[in-house]
Amino acid sequence: MKILNPAIRGYIKLRRSYIEHYTNNPIHSQTTTFNDLISSAQFTEFGKKYNFPSINNYKDFKKNVPIHSYEDIQPYIKRMMDGEKNILWPSPIQWFAKSSGTTSDKSKFVPVSDESIEENHFRGARDILALYYNNFPESEFMSGKILIVGGSNKVSQHNADTYYGDLSAVLMQNMAPWQHTVRTPSLEIAVMEEWEKKLELMARETAKEDVRYIAGVPTWTAVLLNKIKEQTGEDDIHKIWPNLELYIHGGVNFEPYKDQFANFFPSKSINYIDTYNASEGFIAVQDIVGKEGMLLCTKHSIFYEFMPLEELGKDHPKTIQLDEVELNTSYALIISTNSGLWRYALGDTIAFTSLNPFRIKVTGRTKHFINAFGEELMIENSDHAITMACKKTNAQLQDYTAAPIYFTDNENGAHQWLIEVDIEEKQKENFEQILDQELQNVNSDYEAKRYKDLALRKPEITFVKAGTFASWLKSKNKMGGQNKIPRLSNNRKIIEELLQFV
Repeated sequence: MKILNPAIRGYIKLRRSYIEHYTNNPIHSQTTTFNDLISSAQFTEFGKKYNFPSINNYKDFKKNVPIHSYEDIQPYIKRMMDGEKNILWPSPIQWFAKSSGTTSDKSKFVPVSDESIEENHFRGARDILALYYNNFPESEFMSGKILIVGGSNKVSQHNADTYYGDLSAVLMQNMAPWQHTVRTPSLEIAVMEEWEKKLELMARETAKEDVRYIAGVPTWTAVLLNKIKEQTGEDDIHKIWPNLELYIHGGVNFEPYKDQFANFFPSKSINYIDTYNASEGFIAVQDIVGKEGMLLCTKHSIFYEFMPLEELGKDHPKTIQLDEVELNTSYALIISTNSGLWRYALGDTIAFTSLNPFRIKVTGRTKHFINAFGEELMIENSDHAITMACKKTNAQLQDYTAAPIYFTDNENGAHQWLIEVDIEEKQKENFEQILDQELQNVNSDYEAKRYKDLALRKPEITFVKAGTFASWLKSKNKMGGQNKIPRLSNNRKIIEELLQFV
């Protein structure tokens, strides 16, 4: 029986009208969002500290409230996780999304209010469906089931009042009962911790369903699809799910995965929708299939600011509002949300591909990183791991760089490291093991991807001779103390060039 009945079609029409309203009135939507957020939080501890009652406009907001990093708000979050209320947001916050951490912590915990779940994350998910119907009005993709491929879906209890887990787990726990009837796998399998067994059961159960669309990060989705091919013996996913037509992805750059996903569907291509759905909030969704750029969600209880990159690192950086941005210019994204993140530096850089409507693309991070597989490996993580490996093997580091090795049909992804270091030959294997383990110790997302090599193989390390990095810099006319090789890259351009000097 088709789920897409007249009532659903009527709902989709209503969603389209809502999207059209905020798309056509983005500045008004942002002004309304700003006023609602300030008004709601004025009597919180944070609101009192920064005198929210005196804030009447964006100028006042910038004057009163400094830009905050995660480290700045971490003490507030710890108190909230311990059960204190009315700290950053007036309503009690029960849920915290766990993601990879910072220099001092293996994981960070992002508050997710009930308002944010409904007005931001679920609203964004509904917009995806409505926008897809704008592209394909005769589609019947909602007549079957959605396969949701989360990461580590376990939800853990911090105390009697608060819980934490991956964002996918938090959202799954807050779905209405009827929503679980149109998704697969079953909740019992989705929240399993043992990934090898979980993948086996997911593949076995979902292969029997009428899956019409899939949502998940490319890393785990590719692992699951390969497992399904292995179990069924089929070389084409459409032989298992003949009605599959859509893959909703996000979290990492999809470009390196395109060829691999095309190989999953050799007989008939499917459609792809990109999303920008961070633990901190649902920010944007691709509104035109096949066209670069994602529609900025301006009425989803997030107020946006944009910091020109030349302002990074300044004591009092300049930020601008939506009506001041320019095309094809990278900005660091600053957000304020109805979960109590105030002028929060998200760490992503974006650029606008369109100003009418406002569409964006993610251009990178404000720090060097690798996030090819959802591992969010930051420079703080790699510096720590390299330092520990050198210390424990009595090695002297000169320089290093790392980049992803992307999935192939036969192998999972990995990180490739080029390391210029003075080390005894007998210590090299020990160095490699320490580096890998220390990365897992300080980054929970990397640890999850490395678990039993399910998504990431162990790092491939090449110890290069002295002078290799200097030779590359000389070839670029970049000799001198101010010129450095990026320690982490999210593409292979630099490492491929360096390999020519090895």
